[in-house]
Amino acid sequence: MDQKIINLYDEYTHSQMGRKDFMKKLATLAGSTALAMTILPLLENNYAAASYVNDKIEVSNVSYSGVDGEIKAVLAKPKGKKSLGTVLVIHENRGLNPHIIDVTKRVAAEGFLALGVDALSPLGGTPADEDKGRELIGKLDPDKNLQNYLKGLEYLRTRKDGNGKVGCVGFCWGGGMANKLAVNDPKLQAAVAYYGAQPNVADVPKIKASIMCHYGGLDERINAGIPAYEKALKENNIDYKIYIYDGVNHAFNNNTSPTRYNEAAAKLAWGRTIELFKKELAILTR
Repeated sequence: MDQKIINLYDEYTHSQMGRKDFMKKLATLAGSTALAMTILPLLENNYAAASYVNDKIEVSNVSYSGVDGEIKAVLAKPKGKKSLGTVLVIHENRGLNPHIIDVTKRVAAEGFLALGVDALSPLGGTPADEDKGRELIGKLDPDKNLQNYLKGLEYLRTRKDGNGKVGCVGFCWGGGMANKLAVNDPKLQAAVAYYGAQPNVADVPKIKASIMCHYGGLDERINAGIPAYEKALKENNIDYKIYIYDGVNHAFNNNTSPTRYNEAAAKLAWGRTIELFKKELAILTR
């Protein structure tokens, strides 16, 4: 597919562009409205692909106390296991959708207690309409939202089936939040950001966690912040790894996004992510 079309969709999903304007621009790039309607299903998420099943894990709905009420989440963990390293999973800018629930299950299948938090809980929870979810994300109070995620990390630390060690992994909007959690929680052991916005360089010295970042080589919007972030990480002697996957787009890990998903890059990044979590979260040392 024409990269200009993929870039337009990326702009649409990460800005205040309305659907009418997006469709008009898509029709221009495609050559006609009819062709635009043919292309649209290839751009939008197809949650039929989010069907991960593993009979060795158990999944439940839980909640914990947030700033202004209960925060809903999906919890997944290996059956019959205790003293598990724990991982907070942070969704993209449309809420806790089936893809991120699948990711939460996959983390659990790797031997961790995983918590997929619904950041939209204060606004009624993630809606079925993705565009509505994107609108609601923009209405969250940034400070309260950060505190709700920090409380999620504390919730994981208090779980009796956990070992007290906590990491986080986030995607897109959630990747930016993973970086923010690393800045704001000195007890965090590991933070993995997939194509997420980098934190303020001035805040990087606060990071105590091991950092891992995954970026798509074609993702110019997000990648513009890599050099300054990496420079600050080096200067502050922070344990980090940055991977850029050539020729792939933003959201390359999302297997429900057919035009952006890249299986090879996704598998490689996932293996590296799990390797970090196994290293940092396996045994309680602090």
